[in-house]
Amino acid sequence: MLFGEYHPNLDDKGRLMVPVKVRAVLDGNVTLTRGADDCLWLFPAEEWQQIRDRLIATISPFQPQGRVVLRRLLAPAQELEIDKTGRIAIPQPLRQAGGLRKECMMLGVGKYMEIWDMETYETYLQETDDGYPDAMAATLGSMIL
Repeated sequence: MLFGEYHPNLDDKGRLMVPVKVRAVLDGNVTLTRGADDCLWLFPAEEWQQIRDRLIATISPFQPQGRVVLRRLLAPAQELEIDKTGRIAIPQPLRQAGGLRKECMMLGVGKYMEIWDMETYETYLQETDDGYPDAMAATLGSMIL
């Protein structure tokens, strides 16, 4: 499982240092794709394969919403390798899709990581701050009680 908040910087060549604790879980190969809420999603290779296979098996290209998911999530996915120094090279189209500049935020959210531009993430937190207590209560209340 992937958890924690990390603050790596994107270097001039579009590479991002993957924290040591995260690398231990990812095992060298990852898939990076567009996420929701203006971030990128980074999956361990095996987890992505399961998701990819389920998407292909269940989403019809003949349904408008299905085509959107296939085009926005599946099509931009890139298989990447963590290099010997622990970095991933984020392709330019995905850097642009995630709005990544220099300072980034990596969030471990269980089965995957989110990669945010730091400024975008801070804006997201401010915009969702008012609704967080209710969202937490509704989500956790149905799980725990």
